[in-house]
Amino acid sequence: MKKKTLLFLVLALVTGVVGFTGLSFDGIEVIRVMFLIFADLLVISLMAKLFFPDKPGMKYQPVKK
Repeated sequence: MKKKTLLFLVLALVTGVVGFTGLSFDGIEVIRVMFLIFADLLVISLMAKLFFPDKPGMKYQPVKK
């Protein structure tokens, strides 16, 4: 989810521009709902990056029994 932030940003911008610029056709409501979904996913992805940063210095160690 954290690696898809840029994708969600682009999708939200494109669907927002298409959905809210005054175009009128049969599927405009679907595009507006898609904008809301992509905007929510973008916010969730940004919050995940904020609260759970990547820690590249961590290594997995096997457990000895």
